Amino acid sequence: MPMRDPWPKLAAIPFPSIVRRAPTTLQLNLGYLCNIACLHCHVAAGPTRKELMDRATMELALAVAERHGMRTLDLTGGSPEMNPHFRWFVDAAIGRGLHVMDRLNPTIAEVDGYAWVPEFLASRRVEVIASLPCYTETNVDTQRGSGVFAASIRVLRQLNALGYGQPGSGLALNLVYNPGGDFLPGPQANLEADYRRRLADEHGLVFNHLYTLANMPIKRFGSWLESKGRFDGYMALLRDHHRDENLEHVMCRDLVSVDWQGHVHDCDFNQMLALPLGDGEAPVHLRDLLDAPLEGRPIRVAGHCYGCTAGQGSSCGGALAG
Repeated sequence: MPMRDPWPKLAAIPFPSIVRRAPTTLQLNLGYLCNIACLHCHVAAGPTRKELMDRATMELALAVAERHGMRTLDLTGGSPEMNPHFRWFVDAAIGRGLHVMDRLNPTIAEVDGYAWVPEFLASRRVEVIASLPCYTETNVDTQRGSGVFAASIRVLRQLNALGYGQPGSGLALNLVYNPGGDFLPGPQANLEADYRRRLADEHGLVFNHLYTLANMPIKRFGSWLESKGRFDGYMALLRDHHRDENLEHVMCRDLVSVDWQGHVHDCDFNQMLALPLGDGEAPVHLRDLLDAPLEGRPIRVAGHCYGCTAGQGSSCGGALAG
């Protein structure tokens, strides 16, 4: 079934104006190649995608991070480890004193040619943010495919054995939950307690924090909502649960997002909607930021932004409010 584009509806929905603070994080999508394809994936990543960031763009990203004093490099995908320059890039970033975060799909470590991932991440002390959308096998496999839960548990155990999530190790292992449909995440603290208990009791796993993310009504998930006639209902849910206090903490205030070609966007979601950085229409590239300020620039907003401000709020670092 062809993907339905929800953008015309999203563009017509007003959202409060916000501006960027001095950014602290450069988030880079290293490519859309992934070993699995999930319904909720706002990137529409999968095994047949060919888009991958090249080394020249990575080098430019490091220069931009230095120019603007950004101290964190947030690597995402797809499965970022499937980019052939991933290991070089991590080492280059660490060599410049940057804190590196890897948004890990744990099952990648069981794909041929990627068994190196856990030990490499541990040896570089990379912060791991691992997707595990539920603590039950049925729910995870329904959302992500048969066998994904068992593979994820095996790899998370490897990470624990290497020190990840262990008290005093300094190796951060954070898990990510997202709903299995068109509803909001439950309270993050409650879900974290449930995850901690169930994963410890049933699988002997430990982790640092759980991040809850709302499903964004764009790309594959937005198309699914449209095809089921549930798009308007989901948008009403998001808007009805909007909280103004979340506006102060949305991730786009402190982060800029870069696509695999080096184009810059206000956030990962705007990147997927091909919305350029700020309120202009012309594409913005990393090279344009070498001599341009970022603080105080307006952020492009539309209806999908309610996905970040509904309820507890949602960001790449989980809930925004208690």
